[in-house]
Amino acid sequence: MDKRVRVRFAPSPTGGLHLGGVRTVLYNYLFARAHGGDFVLRIEDTDQTRFVKGAEEYILECLKWCGLIPDESPVVGGPYAPYRQSERKSMYKEYALQLINSGHAYYAFDTTDELEQMRKDLKTDEHSSVQYDHNTRTKMRNSLTLPADEVSELIAKGIPYVIRIKVPENQTIIFNDMIRGAITFDSNLVDDKVLLKADGMPTYHLAVVVDDYLMKITHAFRGEEWLPSAPVHLLLWEYLGWIGDMPQWAHLPLILKPDGNGKLSKRDGDRLGFPVFAMNWYDPAKDETTGGFREMGFLPQAFVNMLAMLGWNSGTEQEIFSMEELIQKFSIERVHKGGAKFDFEKAKWFNNQYIQQTDNITLAALALPYIKEKGCNPDGDFLVKVVALIKDRCTLLPDFWAQGHFFFATPETIDEGAFKDKWNEPKQQFFSSWINELNSLSDWTDVAIEESAVAHLPAFSLKKGDIMLPLRVMLVGGKYGPGVYHIAELIGKAETIARIQKVLAMLA
Repeated sequence: MDKRVRVRFAPSPTGGLHLGGVRTVLYNYLFARAHGGDFVLRIEDTDQTRFVKGAEEYILECLKWCGLIPDESPVVGGPYAPYRQSERKSMYKEYALQLINSGHAYYAFDTTDELEQMRKDLKTDEHSSVQYDHNTRTKMRNSLTLPADEVSELIAKGIPYVIRIKVPENQTIIFNDMIRGAITFDSNLVDDKVLLKADGMPTYHLAVVVDDYLMKITHAFRGEEWLPSAPVHLLLWEYLGWIGDMPQWAHLPLILKPDGNGKLSKRDGDRLGFPVFAMNWYDPAKDETTGGFREMGFLPQAFVNMLAMLGWNSGTEQEIFSMEELIQKFSIERVHKGGAKFDFEKAKWFNNQYIQQTDNITLAALALPYIKEKGCNPDGDFLVKVVALIKDRCTLLPDFWAQGHFFFATPETIDEGAFKDKWNEPKQQFFSSWINELNSLSDWTDVAIEESAVAHLPAFSLKKGDIMLPLRVMLVGGKYGPGVYHIAELIGKAETIARIQKVLAMLA
C-alpha cells in the first residue's frame, strides 16, 4: 500500500454502542495496526435532533474498556481536528455550493407539507414508497423548476431550503467492495438525497465524503446497512473531483439474532436475556438503563475476541486470540459476506476461557467489586486463594460470589434435605466427636483435616463417602463448591467448627 493507512470509526452520539458498532471499531483498529496506520474516531453529530447527552462520553469509555484507543479523536486531537462534525459545520456549505455550481446539486424549497402531499399524490399500488428523484423533482419547488431570479429572491428573503444531489438517470454505478467484490447500482432507483439541511448542517452523505477526503481516510469499513447509500457517496466523490482519493470500502456483515432472521436488536437481547451493548447505557430521555457486557461480568479481552470471530476467521481451528495475534492474523478479505448469528452461550464460553487464563491476583481485583456489592470486603490474600480454588467454576465475574459466597459469609440457609434421609446416629456421633479432634488440630491444612476425618471414621463404622456430603452442606449450605477440605482450610478452624455445630444443633 503506497499511502499511509488511515481508517475511521464515525458514530453518531445517539445512544448505546451496539455489538455491531464495537465490531466495526475492532476491524478498523486491527486493520490500522496490522498496516502500521492510524485509527481515527470522528463524532458525526450533524443530526442535532437525535443527539443524546452523554452518548459521546459513553462511546469513548466503551473504546477505552475494550482497549481500542484511537490515535486521533475529539479528546486527543490530531492533525485534522476538529473531530466533531458539529464543529466543522462552516466548511460543508462550500462543497454543497460547489456541487450546485457544477450542476450536480440543486436548491429545494419544498415544505414538509408539500413533500407529504407529493408522496400522497404519486403513491400507487406499484409504487407505495414515493421518493424525491428524477421522476418527482420536476414536479417540485426547486432550482430546477423555478426561474433563476426567483431562486435568488427566495434565498435573499431567507426562505428555508435544502440542497439535494442531482442523481443522474440511466446510469450503472459500480464500485469494488473489499469483502463482496464488484457491486452495481441502477441510478434510476436512487433518490436525490439531501446534502445540506435547512439549518446549515450537512447530512451524513455530504459530511462523510468531505471528512473522509479532508482527513485522508484510505479505507472505510462500515456495516452492510450502509450499502444503499454507497451510490450517492460514489457520485459525490466523483462530482467533487476526488474520485482518485476515494477510500477502499468494505461493508461488514450484520450480526444476526440467535433465533430466526434479521439484525440483532436491543429487543432481542431483552427477550432472550443477554446484553447487546458493550457497557450499561443510561437513556436520559426514557430514564432507563440497558445492561452491558462489562457490568454483566465479561472481561474486555474475551468480549473483543468473541466479536472478532463474529464474521471473521483466521482459516484455522484457533478461536482464542490475544490482541497481538488478532493484529498479526486479521485480514479484511477473510471477513464473511453473510451475517453472523450471535450465540450468547459461545460468548460466555470465551469469557470462561479468559477467566481460566487470567492470573489469580488480577482475577481477585476484578471479582472484588461484585463481592463488595454483597456487603463483604475480604482480605486481598484470602481472596486470591479463594479465586484460585473456584475460577474453573466461573464463567462471568459475578460467579465468584455465586460460587464462593460461603468463603466470605456463613451460609444463611442450609439444604438439610440434601442428606437428611441418610442421616443417622453414627453420623451425628461422628461429627460431635470429630469437632473436638479438630479443635486440637495444630496443622490446619486441607491434608491434615482430611487425615483427621479419615482416622476418626472407623470408630463409628463409617466410610469416607458417608460424611462427604453432610460436611459439604454444613460448610457451604448446599451440594456445590470445590474440595470440601480446601474449603475448611480457607475459612479457618473456628468457622469450620462453628458451622458444623450449627447444623448438628439443627439436626438434634
